[in-house]
Amino acid sequence: MSKQIWKGSALLAPLPPALVTCGTMEDADILTVGWTGIINSHPPKTYVSVRPERYSYNLIKRTGEFAINLPTRKLVRCVDYCGVRSKRDTDKLRDCNLHIEKGVEIDAPILVESPVNLECRVFDVISLGTHDMFLADILSVRVEEDLVDNEGKLRLNRCSPIAYSHGEYYALGDRLGKFGYSVKKKKSTRRTQGKKG
Repeated sequence: MSKQIWKGSALLAPLPPALVTCGTMEDADILTVGWTGIINSHPPKTYVSVRPERYSYNLIKRTGEFAINLPTRKLVRCVDYCGVRSKRDTDKLRDCNLHIEKGVEIDAPILVESPVNLECRVFDVISLGTHDMFLADILSVRVEEDLVDNEGKLRLNRCSPIAYSHGEYYALGDRLGKFGYSVKKKKSTRRTQGKKG
């Protein structure tokens, strides 16, 4: 297989486009972030990288809190809009007919229309160049009850999560496997034969 060699660039995809809410209930903002993810399991930690010129940057810096809200297929237009518009010019929550409520562990708002909300508190900020990375503890997670099956397992496929890949949005498709399936031992189909007597 022939490959081209390119200069180093931010070329990792697909990514989860996150709708980040920040500020307070009285001065709330929402922005779309492409640079986010999990950085530690126990205790749970995450990050969002935000350009300092973004309106939301100073809200997060001042309060030290934000919420990551999982976007779905129904929210894809809002995801795009909140990534290209600024609160300096318009009220994105109003424009997208989105609703917020106060977090449980944080004063920052969470997005009602999102089926999964991660409430986060910043513990460090790293300046990296074009973006500053806000490292945060995940203090609380809200999950829509319809996404939890009878065994208590989270079924994110029920809410149609989306992905972002080099300027385009995609709906996640078919399940291809589950964690550990490549090494799981197959159940034996042999039956033990009883002795004839």
